[in-house]
Amino acid sequence: MRVISAQVLGTDATLLDAFRHHLIARDLAPTTIRAYLSDLERFRTWLAWVHEGTPPRLTQVRIVDLAAFRTHLIHEQAHTPATVNRRLQGLRLVFRWLHDHGGIAENPATHLRFMRKAPARQPQALTRREVLALVHAAAQSPHRLGPRNVALIQLMLQAGLRVGEVTALTHGDVRLSARAGSVQIRDGKGHKARAVPLNTTARHAVQAYVETLPVVTAQTPVFLSKRGTPLAVRSVQAMVAQLAKQVGLQRLTVSAHTLRHTFAGHYLQRYPGQLRDLAALLGHESLDTTAVYTRPSHDTMAEDLERSPLNVFRG
Repeated sequence: MRVISAQVLGTDATLLDAFRHHLIARDLAPTTIRAYLSDLERFRTWLAWVHEGTPPRLTQVRIVDLAAFRTHLIHEQAHTPATVNRRLQGLRLVFRWLHDHGGIAENPATHLRFMRKAPARQPQALTRREVLALVHAAAQSPHRLGPRNVALIQLMLQAGLRVGEVTALTHGDVRLSARAGSVQIRDGKGHKARAVPLNTTARHAVQAYVETLPVVTAQTPVFLSKRGTPLAVRSVQAMVAQLAKQVGLQRLTVSAHTLRHTFAGHYLQRYPGQLRDLAALLGHESLDTTAVYTRPSHDTMAEDLERSPLNVFRG
């Protein structure tokens, strides 16, 4: 066991920097690492508030502090169980690391309990009419960005790609022909690679966009900003949110991930027994993750309750 040095334990700042390197060595995704460190900073800020500016160092934290923080997240911050558990996960990891490497004698997070979550409902998806409105709005994007934005939208809608997977594509990852096409995801979630076939709609959208570009190499990113730099995930998320606002989509909060949910939901409506195929397309390691799309949606349950014979005021 590698023991944490006294220098590292000197301040919370040096300790958290060492913990960051530990997470990097575990080959966690950069976004995951940033989320854990952000949650730890949030905990330290809360500690400073509770202890009126003189908080204990992380090596002095006790189970009572962690339990109080959990209560704060649930009752004062009113976070969902998923958010509470994510906040607690970073704390469990850092204190396990400290304990395993001799930084603390006892792990205060050993008995820190996660919230029990209600069974997940099927994620909300766009209707066909909403999809058409969103694509039409993308095609009307200013600054000649219509072909690019339509291609982005269609890759997430027609192939279920994650927004990070779309922005990471290079021209060498894309294969297009008149009757077939695919994209190669080289480093998906969990560092898993997969090939995803493209249907006619996706192929046409990507081809129309590619034809607007200058000469490119296999290593050139497919999607570029107005300045010609690789398009950022945040920019795609902002674009999708703006398009949804533009067409007046208020039934649900639309994000880039909503497009992936829409792909998955409509796929299972068309092919209800092909859960394993959908898992492969989405890049899910476990069928349990994909099975969320087989659960009843909020809209379906609402419609069923409206048709109940006990609903005497139904139309």
